[in-house]
Amino acid sequence: MSPLISLIDLAGSIALLLWGTHMVQTGVQRAFGSKLRSILGRALRNRLRAFLAGVGVTALLQSSTATGLMTAGFAAGGLVGLVPALAVMLGANVGTTLIVQVLSFDVVLISPALILLGMVMFRRDSRTQAHDLGRVFIGLGLMLLALHQLLSLMTGYEDSPVLSMVLGAVSASWLLDVFLAALLTWAAHSSVAIVLFIISLAMKGVVPADAAFALVLGANLGTAINPLLEGPRGDDLAAKRLPIGNLIGRILGVAITISFLGPISHFMAAIEPTSARAVADFHTLFNVAVAAVSLPLLGPYASLLRRWLPENINPADPARPLYLDSAAKETPIVALGAASREALRLADVLEEMLQGVNAGLAKGNRRLLVETRRREDVLDKLNIAIKAYLTSLDPEELNPADHRRLNEILTFTMNIEQAGDVVDRNFLPHASKRLKRGLVFSEEEQKELTAMIERLSVNLKTAASLLVTEDQRTARLLVDEKVAFRDAETKATASHVNRLRNGDLQAAQASSIHLDLLRDIKLINSHIVAAAAYPVLERSGALLPSRVT
Repeated sequence: MSPLISLIDLAGSIALLLWGTHMVQTGVQRAFGSKLRSILGRALRNRLRAFLAGVGVTALLQSSTATGLMTAGFAAGGLVGLVPALAVMLGANVGTTLIVQVLSFDVVLISPALILLGMVMFRRDSRTQAHDLGRVFIGLGLMLLALHQLLSLMTGYEDSPVLSMVLGAVSASWLLDVFLAALLTWAAHSSVAIVLFIISLAMKGVVPADAAFALVLGANLGTAINPLLEGPRGDDLAAKRLPIGNLIGRILGVAITISFLGPISHFMAAIEPTSARAVADFHTLFNVAVAAVSLPLLGPYASLLRRWLPENINPADPARPLYLDSAAKETPIVALGAASREALRLADVLEEMLQGVNAGLAKGNRRLLVETRRREDVLDKLNIAIKAYLTSLDPEELNPADHRRLNEILTFTMNIEQAGDVVDRNFLPHASKRLKRGLVFSEEEQKELTAMIERLSVNLKTAASLLVTEDQRTARLLVDEKVAFRDAETKATASHVNRLRNGDLQAAQASSIHLDLLRDIKLINSHIVAAAAYPVLERSGALLPSRVT
């Protein structure tokens, strides 16, 4: 095979691995969305559990690079704290050594099954979680396939005389070995493939044991470079804390180990005379030792990273909290007031989303719908910031009234954020479907949609007012608004059935989407009511109507 063809094969395999990684990351984020933080919060609250999660995820994904890229993205988005994220990275580094230990089995055999399963799930309705998880399985299958191709490409050159001569020359310098292996691992995006390649070289005597260990150290260093270069972009240094912290930890571990590489080589030769097994065991022991030393020190290390890499605050960023003052936490009533003010900003953002979809539907402008979808990220980030702020308050400093108020604010923020999710995941896709198909609503249908969205905006303003006033009469009026939305849905259903009976297919398709949009509006209103009216009425002991939407 010509060098050019080999280079194209290598580049294509790396591209396939990166695309599989991208599919897994986006699939996980789309499948769990706003729930991801609470899921990770429960699973990764403890650094030891976070470490074990990193081991398991990497063993599943077959790539510490993939785990690093995903974790870096989650940490940059505020979905997981820095300490558990660092623990995940330590676990990922150990997890990839398990892959080396067991990859003698032909794991690529399950790649077609994963891709097939993912394709079946992906072809389902795009609004379902199964669709998003199908994307994850397809990505996993592509990653396994890419890793197998990379390994095949690497092992194809192990008997090359030119390569033997080059490796023989560099094996005299451990530092050069580290640099070479780090460069190869960075280029291949797979420490697994490189370490397996090193094992095959050691097994055939191309490189001595100590040089093989130095190459393994370089592979461990190289795998920490990819999350830094391909992780979160932008000027915000805080988003790069995790990959930089992981890389610094790798550098320190490699520097200390290479200082004692001579005695370590004699020790490994004594306990494992087989060179191939000695390399695999050294790879595992190195990462386990680094994790054992690092785990107890993650707290102060994370604090140091925050000091070195401060958050880049953009005053123009709409997702930046304005009122969550850390100093106010010492006085709970002041902190709760600050959180209330920040929660009202969520209502403002949702109001902008409603006005955007209203204008987009009325004008048939798809660009307005796309711009509206971007505001949902602002809702997510503000919701995360408010919840993190409130849950950081000392429970012992809160009296019963403070606890009640804290829960009311959390209820408000979560329901408003969930209303934004309905706009993003349900309403906007339905509106886009209408534009793509070129369907036209009747004048009556368009007026009804406009009126109901405007009514939603009024109810949203009422809910925001209720968060401040806690007035029972206003709460009851807001709850009664649900009747109007139910009546609109019932009327639209009857109209749709009539069009089907009349055989007007074009009008029936338009009325079907009109009905879907009204149902979405009704669900948004239910979240608005639940955000503010129900907590007020429950506290007063008033009887509530059914919450079934």
